[in-house]
Amino acid sequence: MTLWQKLKTTLAMIKFEHTLFALPFTFLGAVMAAQGLPSWRQIFWITLAMVGARSAAMTFNRIADREIDAKNPRTANRELPSGKLSLGFAWAFLYASIAVFLLAAYSLNWLTFALAPLALLSVLGYSYAKRFTALSHILLGWALAISPTAAWIAVRGAIDSEVPILLSLLVLMWTAGFDVMYACQDYEFDKRLGLHSIPAKVGIGRSLWIARLFHFQAFAVLVLLYGLTNLGWLALAGVIAVGALLVYQHTLVRANDLSRMNAAFFTTNAFVSVILFLTFGGAVILAKM
Repeated sequence: MTLWQKLKTTLAMIKFEHTLFALPFTFLGAVMAAQGLPSWRQIFWITLAMVGARSAAMTFNRIADREIDAKNPRTANRELPSGKLSLGFAWAFLYASIAVFLLAAYSLNWLTFALAPLALLSVLGYSYAKRFTALSHILLGWALAISPTAAWIAVRGAIDSEVPILLSLLVLMWTAGFDVMYACQDYEFDKRLGLHSIPAKVGIGRSLWIARLFHFQAFAVLVLLYGLTNLGWLALAGVIAVGALLVYQHTLVRANDLSRMNAAFFTTNAFVSVILFLTFGGAVILAKM
């Protein structure tokens, strides 16, 4: 395997393109904390911290789940169970990703670095949650939800507002909702292996209603965030657009038809985070002009 092929395979292992789900929320937390654009130094280290933490989380998840993935037809072709990448390489990449994250956290401020172990515990610990609790979807939400508050701390060195808390709560409920939807694809497999998930516990039909409830809660938090920040028409356009996307997402998937799950999961969710960054972040920047 050439170096370029190995790089492509590594990026596929960590689903690097899914960074679109979380990175815009990280940047939104930073922009709202700075009440404008953060410094280029802050942007650089926040980006590096996010990429390092997410790469570590995804790699550890693939390591922890490699035997389970090998048994699941949907995941058997992933990089570790298929042998495209070795386990030793995955461990080395994990340690390198953690080192990048810790360096970035140290380069930002003392509180960011002090909280770095808690962040690592959150993003790595999720990988074993499905073995013990159906609340694994909420734990995944927590793992992604810490990013906007972490970016706020990276800029201000403190949590001195309700804004980052609401941002994180929004991400938590949004993530939990789409993860419950996605887990419906593995309903039979999870039941057979005794893995814990909401679909395995209550069935696909009820799980889709639970996902809708999570997304309704996410939208309610978004409305609260808009009311608190009072960012005007551009942010309001973002609230409306995200609400419409969340509704549309749930029209794509039914209990007896999961064929459009990828469109609901990948396309729609990527738009949600980008829209909120452009509208809320853009409103913050416009307010400073």
